[in-house]
Amino acid sequence: MGGVVDGLRTYRMIAAMWMRSTMAYRTSFVMTTFANFAVTALDFVAILLMFSRVDELGGWPLSEVAFLYGLSCVSFGLADLAIGSMERLGQRVRDGTLDTLLVRPAPVLAQVAADRFGLRRLGRVTQGALVLGYALLSVDIGWTPVKVALMPVILLSGAGIFCAVFVAGAAFQFVAQDASEVQNAFTYGGTTLLQYPPTVFGQELVRGVTFVLPLAFVNWVPAAYLLGRPLPLGMPRWTAFVSPLVAVACCALAGLAWRVGLRSYRSTGS
Repeated sequence: MGGVVDGLRTYRMIAAMWMRSTMAYRTSFVMTTFANFAVTALDFVAILLMFSRVDELGGWPLSEVAFLYGLSCVSFGLADLAIGSMERLGQRVRDGTLDTLLVRPAPVLAQVAADRFGLRRLGRVTQGALVLGYALLSVDIGWTPVKVALMPVILLSGAGIFCAVFVAGAAFQFVAQDASEVQNAFTYGGTTLLQYPPTVFGQELVRGVTFVLPLAFVNWVPAAYLLGRPLPLGMPRWTAFVSPLVAVACCALAGLAWRVGLRSYRSTGS
């Protein structure tokens, strides 16, 4: 527990330092945040272009696809904001600058996660939240207290799952050293995959992102429950509530992978 507290304190201090640095140039911050907003919005523009030619995508109307998109984009945006800097670990391993973090009296994971904390990534979160707001006004959901309480749980659990993927991908870079694009295939590629309904993909792919890399619990499984649709792969309805447990399990496994990867690090030798 003491290590967790130290890690959170370290993360807060480093992130605060980078935020102060960012806000020293407010015009640049506004421009880069807007650029992040605009670039990520192109993904939803592509979906709108599809629906200009069809009424449904895999049996899902625009409002429900927007619901999937919003859940995925906000969850990933929160994870990317909090821990997206992990993708730079491969560069630190290659040039040996990770050594400077190892000699500091602070958890390495917290230092890497908070390094160059990008407040501009709020653009992605904002854009996803706007689409999610539109979807919530458009979809026909029979709201109950349980479903209302489930919404923030879905977003936080999804962010936790993506955080675990970021950490596991960084741990893999201890071995591969130049695998940032492989990591991006599961992080940025994963959120793009989840923006579309599972019915447009093959069963083998759906099984893979449900039971191997459980990204389906970010939005596919709980969203199907909220929308009153059959859950992917005929899963029972109670699985819509296990996203927090999946997130905890993924974070635990990612933490283990990080420890193994860090212990295997041998510097550059120079």
